[in-house]
Amino acid sequence: MGTDALVISGLNAFYGDSHVLHDVSFTVKQGQVLGLLGRNGAGKTTCISAIVGLVRAKTARLELFGQSIAGLSPEAISLNGIGLVPQGRRIFPSLTVIENLTVAARRGRAGQRSQWTLNDVYEAFPRLAERKQQLAGSLSGGEQQMLAISRALMTNPRLILFDEPSEGLAPQIVTEVAAVLRRLRESGLSIVLVEQNIRLALEIADDVVVLNTGYVAHTGGAEALRADGARIQQLLGIY
Repeated sequence: MGTDALVISGLNAFYGDSHVLHDVSFTVKQGQVLGLLGRNGAGKTTCISAIVGLVRAKTARLELFGQSIAGLSPEAISLNGIGLVPQGRRIFPSLTVIENLTVAARRGRAGQRSQWTLNDVYEAFPRLAERKQQLAGSLSGGEQQMLAISRALMTNPRLILFDEPSEGLAPQIVTEVAAVLRRLRESGLSIVLVEQNIRLALEIADDVVVLNTGYVAHTGGAEALRADGARIQQLLGIY
């Protein structure tokens, strides 16, 4: 049995004096997708930010492939192999597409199954190849999201965190993003997917964690939850 990709136990996170995550615990199995779901304000983005060291947090256990990353700086956590596609994209608008990609480029670890290069990114998102000399700030919202995903992949992470990758995108772009998520899953990359598109998340995820006001309200298999419309309605209010 392989090492789990990410193990979180007793995660508590804070904004100032406000306690916003309460003893959150879950495990991301190696090579699988965990859907991190919840209503607006449930704590999903805070959880992602705590994992990568951007939010003040305390945890009993925070391990990436068996190594503790608790208390490390965001830079050190990234170098240990976590990639982030943040909510709001946060690309570098004054750099070209190719500059956004190459500034993030990093070789994967020896033995890593998938190694992303510029050619791989351009194959996944042909529009980025067409616009590689264009300033990132002049791209459409969908193209900027493609760039944000590609930039994270260029770091060749062992685990990648997606924070609302389909947010605000046209249906055609959502379809393209979903295709890339499936490709990543098939490649064996470990993924945490925060997503308001519940159908998309439950289709791609292997396991699901649902947060409610900073607490874990549900953990289980995605397939079982997908088949239980009443439970989805109870937990998330939509389907």
